[in-house]
Amino acid sequence: MIKSMTAFSLKSIEETWGALQCEIRSVNHRYLEIQFRLPDELRSLETSFRELITKKIKRGKLECIFRFSAADNKQEDINLNDESLAAILSACKRVSNKLHQPSEINPLEVLNWPGVINDIETDMQPVFDASVQLLEQTLDDFIAGRCDEGERLQNVILSRHAAMQKIVEDERKRQPELAQMYRKKLVEKIADISVQYDKERFEQELVYTLNKMNVDEELDRLESHFKEIENIFKRDEPVGRRLDFIMQELNREANTLGSKSIDFDTTQASVELKVLIEQMREQIQNIE
Repeated sequence: MIKSMTAFSLKSIEETWGALQCEIRSVNHRYLEIQFRLPDELRSLETSFRELITKKIKRGKLECIFRFSAADNKQEDINLNDESLAAILSACKRVSNKLHQPSEINPLEVLNWPGVINDIETDMQPVFDASVQLLEQTLDDFIAGRCDEGERLQNVILSRHAAMQKIVEDERKRQPELAQMYRKKLVEKIADISVQYDKERFEQELVYTLNKMNVDEELDRLESHFKEIENIFKRDEPVGRRLDFIMQELNREANTLGSKSIDFDTTQASVELKVLIEQMREQIQNIE
């Protein structure tokens, strides 16, 4: 199953410690490029997040966004730092002794001094564990979305693939008729201008010209590439680059087919092939 490089997923979780949200989105890119937008509390997990993503994603410009809201735990008791408080009070007392009109110390102002109240340390390990689990869930949903879109792309590509096969089959059937048609046109032109010619030499030149215009090899290579496309879709690995290379080869053969054309229908077949190839290439740009 092929995967699209364009997808989106959003998952969230709420626990007693707060709420987490993980968002993953991606667009087309030649290689894998990951950008993180993490809250300060989760910065230390970026390397682990990156390793987890690279195990499952191979191509695409991917953005991973985490949002974290800590629970609003009301603090009933104030945990004072007795050492800092004692130092501040001692300093205030010394200052008061040097003033002519000392004022009373405002307890609320003292509490606002840095270090007087000890911050309650939050155990972040449950948040870290939940973050990894949430990323895995979001990735699974993200990959499922890539697979669904990849299936749609595969169907579009295979429909163009079938149309190209029909063109090549029809063109191969026409090749014997083209040789006869080309010979007939030359004979009629010579008859119109009423000139004498060496029939043996004429046949030799005709065979030489028809060999130069023969497109059997191009048709064979086109059919070979068609089979390779079918085989590529059976691979359980990223196939976007391989398919893009096959498109280049198909386009080369379609151009050669047009350059060797000796009638309008073959030229038209070459044009139709190139249109279908370009339509396939546009879809393949979205494949991992």
